[in-house]
Amino acid sequence: MSSSSEIHPPQKKRGKRAERADEIRHALFDAAATAVGKYGYEEASIGKITELAGVASGTFYNYFETRQDLFDQLLPVVGDQLLEHIRARLPENVVGLERERQRIVAYFEFFRQNPGFLRILNEAEIFAPRAFKLHFKKFSARYMKALKGQMERGEIQAFNEAQLEALVHILMGARTYLTMLSSRSSVASRKKNDMVLIDTYMKLVEGGLFAPAKAATATH
Repeated sequence: MSSSSEIHPPQKKRGKRAERADEIRHALFDAAATAVGKYGYEEASIGKITELAGVASGTFYNYFETRQDLFDQLLPVVGDQLLEHIRARLPENVVGLERERQRIVAYFEFFRQNPGFLRILNEAEIFAPRAFKLHFKKFSARYMKALKGQMERGEIQAFNEAQLEALVHILMGARTYLTMLSSRSSVASRKKNDMVLIDTYMKLVEGGLFAPAKAATATH
């Protein structure tokens, strides 16, 4: 007859193994993000990644079939961290123009905290095209859903749903190139310079995206 003491210990051991496996997997992703951010995809070798992760080179293959397998997952993983970072900084009671401001402030904040992400993103189109497409699809879908909700609540009046996809791509492109511009600043001055970029972005958005419908019509 089995007792509870005979059953529980193996479950605890499996739990610890699973936790350790998750820790190593996360460490490999973090190390890959650091390596790609510093050296680029081409020079981010398995040796560099495992050294940064603090694990043996052979351990890598317990989690990924090849280096490309890791690269194909890296951008979506870090992209999810970006989306979660933005979501966590958007109180539900913030609406309209201020909600868009807080979105882009959080976006720049993430890039300052994760300076390697810009290179991970920009080089992925060449070195990890599947990851790039997945990230782009997920990010644009999330943004479209958010702006559609704002349209339905009457916060965005100057555009209609048929124009939504184009709007999202315009705004995503602006964010990407503004963060590239930001990366040229010194670390000491970056936060201050980022606010200039954000204010400029918001001035454009306020006069276009969040302009009242009548005002937008009058400009044509």
